[in-house]
Amino acid sequence: MSTLVKNIVHPKNSTANKGYRRGSALLASFGISLFLLSGCAVGPDFVRPEAPKETRYTHDGDPKEIAGADGISQRFEDGADTAANWWNSFNSKPLDAAVSAGLADNPGLQAAEARLRQSQENLRAGSGIFYPQLSASFGQVRQQNSPASIGSSLPPTIFNLTTLSSSVSYALDIFGGQRRTVEGLAAQVDQQRALTQGTYMMLTGNIVNTSIAIAAYHAQLDESLQLIALEKDQITIAEKQFQAGMTNYGAVLSLRLQLKALEATLPPLRQKLSHAEHLLATLEGKSPAEFQPHALLLTDISLPRQLPLSLPSELVRHRPDILAAEAQLHAASAGIGVATAALFPSFTLNASYGEASQTMGNLLNNNSNLWSLGGNVTAPLFKGGTLRAQRRSAIDAYEQSLASYKQTVLAAFAEVADILRALEHDGELMQTEAQAVKDATLALDLLKANYQAGTANYLQVMVTDIQYHKAKISYLQAEAQQLQDTTALFVAMGGKVSN
Repeated sequence: MSTLVKNIVHPKNSTANKGYRRGSALLASFGISLFLLSGCAVGPDFVRPEAPKETRYTHDGDPKEIAGADGISQRFEDGADTAANWWNSFNSKPLDAAVSAGLADNPGLQAAEARLRQSQENLRAGSGIFYPQLSASFGQVRQQNSPASIGSSLPPTIFNLTTLSSSVSYALDIFGGQRRTVEGLAAQVDQQRALTQGTYMMLTGNIVNTSIAIAAYHAQLDESLQLIALEKDQITIAEKQFQAGMTNYGAVLSLRLQLKALEATLPPLRQKLSHAEHLLATLEGKSPAEFQPHALLLTDISLPRQLPLSLPSELVRHRPDILAAEAQLHAASAGIGVATAALFPSFTLNASYGEASQTMGNLLNNNSNLWSLGGNVTAPLFKGGTLRAQRRSAIDAYEQSLASYKQTVLAAFAEVADILRALEHDGELMQTEAQAVKDATLALDLLKANYQAGTANYLQVMVTDIQYHKAKISYLQAEAQQLQDTTALFVAMGGKVSN
């Protein structure tokens, strides 16, 4: 004996088709009625935290303009957003190339983009709950039936059983638990999008900072090597003066100690350079062995003249870490709705249709159809306090996320305030160091003129030249710090990237 259950369309005048159509109409009518009752979802509707009322970052007012060395000043554009590809403001092609390489091959960025895509697919998967769930199955077995199991003495029978069936079910989201779940998934997408943007921001900032450091280390090494050469010449002259009885040996030893102290600064400086190059290789997605350093000179990097300074109320609407904290708060709010909906009954509509026949010839017989139509209601009666505890836990999670959001905003404002003060101090330091270099240059030029006129000796010229190179090294360090603090401001303002 064989049985076949199959999804099939009957002729209009068949009794089976009329019954099925009446059942389907009843299912649709019942579903629409309950859908109209489900216009709202339990739990709080998320409202974005209010933007702060502050109009400045520092208590005594934000700077409007910072005067620097050689008449170069930096002006702040109040209310301006950070431009996409902000690193172009440094006007350095090697720097642009380094950032482009990092954006193309950095594994951390690729992982962030993959997490964003994953969250988007999770949202699409979760949204499927709003559609009817249709399934079909097919099975074929050969089995033996024993009448003894129902108290009969008849002999066992062996038969084949073939089944082909389909069913449809629809979960009625009366209290909005599923909607809140999908809302939470959408908030997770927003969070991952903000985290991805934050990864872009930190990656580009780190590449620019590291490139500036490499250029500065090279410049300091060049100045230090010239300084060491001058120190060696000075020692040679001092040794000749000692041999001629014009000075004592203590002066020679003092100069040698100065030389050794200066030479001792080279290994740490070279180590910093190597570390920065290895870091840049990692940021660009390469191993140190395959990395080719960019030909970047500190003199090729221009200090941006116009700097963005978003209002605090605008910063909270586009800075990635704040947006990520806000999205996490949104997901926690949706979690309260999910936990609240779990306290109420859940409703499901089910329907199935098919055919059953002992033989294939009778498959389309009116007596062969099978169908069912119904609904399920599941209500939590007693869970030992579990559901209410889970709802209280969801509320606590929301309060935790709210506190974390506030802390993130405060930390962002403090970071911007620190950078603004740092840029002010950088401008002051650059003016001082630039003046020191100018004074050392002037003194060196005067001594060279006196030396050519025979009124000064070569040792005096070398001593002044050494002072000039020391002033130049200090100036290079201050210049690199100013460039890096400028980079930090672009990043703190929520540096953007054009995709």
